[in-house]
Amino acid sequence: MTERTRQPESERQLPDSGKVALITGASRGIGYGVAEAFVARGDRVCITGRGEDALKEAVERLGSDRVIGVAGKAHDEQHQAAAVARVMETFGRVDFLVNNAGTNPVFGPMAELDLNVARKVYETNVISALGFAQRTWRAWQKENGGAIVNIASVAGISASPFIGAYGMSKAAMVNLTLQLAHEFAPAVRVNAIAPAVVKTKFAQALYEGREAEAAAAYPMGRLGVPEDIGGAAAFLTSDQSDWITGQTLVVDGGIFLNTGVG
Repeated sequence: MTERTRQPESERQLPDSGKVALITGASRGIGYGVAEAFVARGDRVCITGRGEDALKEAVERLGSDRVIGVAGKAHDEQHQAAAVARVMETFGRVDFLVNNAGTNPVFGPMAELDLNVARKVYETNVISALGFAQRTWRAWQKENGGAIVNIASVAGISASPFIGAYGMSKAAMVNLTLQLAHEFAPAVRVNAIAPAVVKTKFAQALYEGREAEAAAAYPMGRLGVPEDIGGAAAFLTSDQSDWITGQTLVVDGGIFLNTGVG
């Protein structure tokens, strides 16, 4: 399977779902793939990201008639407040939250991990997700319902050599999903997605220069692409998943099949 080619949004007649989503870390990569899927089904979307220019370009590609962007760092509480406020001011509601913003600034053994770096990873990958969830809950979801999707990782459900801090943070995201699903039910469903390696700039170091070799380990014969995660997120925020909450959906091209006996 090759990466899919999409028509520009301006060239397609899009439906109108009447729903609104806030997607963090969505100027590129997985977050952008999720935004594409939501726009395609008719949602209005707010995307966030650190870079103003990249965010503006993403909004234009997705369609500025349906998408807005709010620049800032995910762990900054003022940014969190501003993003949720902008969604409510612009669209009047926030049905779906996708916590995708993340960082992985360090590679190496846990025994040598700089604790300040570990704190940064947790602030960006976990605490920011909780902050956004609290704010969307108070702004709309508590009284009106909705769904939250946390982007975790297979690194959070298995040992992950050399990316241990990232793996620990993603394990925390899985548990955060359970806690929020329990507390926010029945108004809001909360689930997570745990991708394996997806072809993004964020994960480039894991396959650059050796993509064929890396893909050969996957039973499906390829690495993931952002659209794979976008489709999963669209499902978990759709009516078809109305009885699913507190779950972590592994989207891994079958890589965990290789851990069996034999």
